[in-house]
Amino acid sequence: MYLSKSDIKNTERVKRLNIINSVSGIKPGNLIGTRSSADQANLAIISSVVHLGSSPAYLGFIIRPSNEVRRHTLENILENGCFTINHIQTNFIEKAHYTSAKFDAEVSEFEACGLTEEQLYGFRAPFVGESTLKMGLKHVESVDIKSSGTQMIVGQIEHLIIPDEAMDERGYIDLAAANTAGISGLNSYYGLEKLQDFPYARVTEVPKFNV
Repeated sequence: MYLSKSDIKNTERVKRLNIINSVSGIKPGNLIGTRSSADQANLAIISSVVHLGSSPAYLGFIIRPSNEVRRHTLENILENGCFTINHIQTNFIEKAHYTSAKFDAEVSEFEACGLTEEQLYGFRAPFVGESTLKMGLKHVESVDIKSSGTQMIVGQIEHLIIPDEAMDERGYIDLAAANTAGISGLNSYYGLEKLQDFPYARVTEVPKFNV
């Protein structure tokens, strides 16, 4: 199948949304935990978390601003300056998925979706108890992306929890061992399988491949 720019534009809205949300491939599945100034916990599923730097340790994710629909996650981060990122594991993907429903601000997605609100290390934002790989981050900046009407929320990692069995002595994290789930589109979830490790790629060490 070939789709031109015009074909994509003229595709029925929901089908177009599904196609474009899937073409980037498997994305990380995470739950973003925040807390309002009124002490209300909030949890939202996000599939756009990206690495932005290792020293300092920066991660970012994309969120739509609160123009038409209130974005409790964004409001809470701007109010309190912190959030958590919690990997979705394969044993609670259904509960994680339904945090995407548009709950009222006074409803905790933790309670509504059967997940455990966990407070750790005196950090204000809540962690997900069921998640075994999770981070607490301080909000550093919000970057407007004018072309898509979105924002990138940038945070610095202040707390990092990794399962002992998922990390080797070099610091490599085996996401399959951590049972981390991936997301394609808006509704499809995948388990991860580690296929192979390769050394750091240097020009002088590139194998001779048959063409």
